[in-house]
Amino acid sequence: MERKKYLKGIKSIVVKIGSSSLTAKGGGIDITNLKKFVSELKYVLNNGIKVIVVSSGAIAAGLQYLNIRGKPKDISMLQAAASVGQVELMRIYGDLLAENDIKVGQILVTQEDTTRREQYLNIKNTIENLMKLGAVPIINENDSVAVDEIKFGDNDLLAALVASLIETDLLVILSDVKGLYDKHPKKRDARILPIVKKVTEDIEKLAGGIGSIYGSGGMESKITAAKICSYSGIGMVIANSRDKNVLKSILDGGDTGTFFMPEKEKKVKSLKRWIAFGMRSKGSVVVDKGAEKAIVENGKSLLPVGILKVNGSFNKDDTLNIYSIDNKLIAKGISNCSSKELLKVKGKNKKRIDDEIGKTDFCEIIHRDSMAVFKS
Repeated sequence: MERKKYLKGIKSIVVKIGSSSLTAKGGGIDITNLKKFVSELKYVLNNGIKVIVVSSGAIAAGLQYLNIRGKPKDISMLQAAASVGQVELMRIYGDLLAENDIKVGQILVTQEDTTRREQYLNIKNTIENLMKLGAVPIINENDSVAVDEIKFGDNDLLAALVASLIETDLLVILSDVKGLYDKHPKKRDARILPIVKKVTEDIEKLAGGIGSIYGSGGMESKITAAKICSYSGIGMVIANSRDKNVLKSILDGGDTGTFFMPEKEKKVKSLKRWIAFGMRSKGSVVVDKGAEKAIVENGKSLLPVGILKVNGSFNKDDTLNIYSIDNKLIAKGISNCSSKELLKVKGKNKKRIDDEIGKTDFCEIIHRDSMAVFKS
């Protein structure tokens, strides 16, 4: 009932389709399943729901086109395959969507693109304008140039970031699994969890790390995506791409896959979602119990007096993780000072700082308006 109630007013969705759903058993693109996927996209669009697609499959398409068997271990070879594969994959998408009178646009991103606020908002504007023009945006990580330092890691996280960026109503992750199981899927009595109200530590323990040979994401990354969506006030479903009419069933409120409920609180502001998920942290601080309570419960800024430890080398305006004394991530925020400056004032109150150093701009290390707080 909770699922049906939430899905009743859906106006826009992000659909992520993984490599396992687009890759045939012998390698290369599974045209049959891709045609099925495109027909389901047409159903969603015909029902007045806007769709954004996050699609894997570039490497698989490139390896097939180049007649390379198996997945090379050399990163430069994978990047070359991705470069060729992006062209081939979009050609296939374009042909199939054109047969259904659907226009398409491509957007390639790396995590570096999301770390700059202006670039982050440009991505949002491009996606929104494509939809206004009646085209379906197809987004993928730019694997041909991305290296570990600027990679999302897998498209589950990219899809969750896109869903948060656009403030869509629902993220659907289509994979080769039917959902989240209550125990290891290979156990005979394993059952799909139809609904997850909150991503707890117990839920995270249910996630394994197994992905497909052509993909990089397993259930762990899907649970992380669910946490991003929950924080952003967005529902999420994990389902099997090969199930018949899977998108229709999900949008009709059926018990297809696992539905992750969003937090009931009002949606977090765009700036704070960007801080939480769009920016990479350059360092971290550990705070005492008093500072933790002030931040999490009382909505206060981070002051020097509550900081116990400073980790990493960072500059003013870099993003920091804020950890509790028991090593829980409680917030992320933009620092008003460098690591060198922070080391001079940590653990000190304003009077002591004024006496020892003189007047500074470091009364608030991270202002509340520039901080994203994680309550769980």
